[in-house]
Amino acid sequence: MAVKPLIGLNADYCTSKDGTSACSWLCAGYYDCLIKAGAVPIILPPLKDRTDMNRVLHLLDGMVFIGGADLDPQRDGWMMHSSVRPMHRRREDFDRTLMKLVAARRMPVYGIGVGMQLLNVTMGGNLFLHIPEDMPKALPHYDPSDPYHRHALVVKRGSLMDRVYGEGEIRVNSMHHMAIDEVAPGFAVTARCPDGVVEAIESTQPDWFAIGTQFHPEAPSATALDFRIFEEFVEGVIRSRAEAMRMVA
Repeated sequence: MAVKPLIGLNADYCTSKDGTSACSWLCAGYYDCLIKAGAVPIILPPLKDRTDMNRVLHLLDGMVFIGGADLDPQRDGWMMHSSVRPMHRRREDFDRTLMKLVAARRMPVYGIGVGMQLLNVTMGGNLFLHIPEDMPKALPHYDPSDPYHRHALVVKRGSLMDRVYGEGEIRVNSMHHMAIDEVAPGFAVTARCPDGVVEAIESTQPDWFAIGTQFHPEAPSATALDFRIFEEFVEGVIRSRAEAMRMVA
């Protein structure tokens, strides 16, 4: 029996307040989906030392960057927007550094929600800060009164997304107000909402298995078909690990 791949997960972070302790947390769907897909998930704390991060990455076969609050656009040279709700500085510092290290290693990575946005900006792309203003003709992509808000998805033929969804009507959950504007070099859009908003990207670089989805296949509003993305990712991690072992041998 093949050894299951070790896949890291970052986590959210909140400071202490009103006498409570500071904590890290993430929704169980992320690690439950990885376990079901045949991987062993490892939750990482927000480390500060790059040497420590590299040591952890050396033990892993892949990374999943979870969703959460917004990236601070000022860190990418843009002005703050009133709609932006930045994640905690400690998490963002960790996430940004870790993603750079993952990219340098060409480690298999899957970014979900803000995780996909981080993958894109790290590799040279940029973001729309508020869809209703930047794309006024777009469909609603966030409904605070409906956690099961969904919209249609159009996938690119021959892509990983195509392998997951195939033919027929596709609908995915939607809970975001920021989105990819310019796609990073070395990546291609492989799924969009019918209004044009980017919903998935994949690396076009032969030496790097990297994917991202704006929607959340780990969430309670996801479907059994959405879960196939985790299976595809774990299978890709296993292939990448086997190729790396052949290169060493």
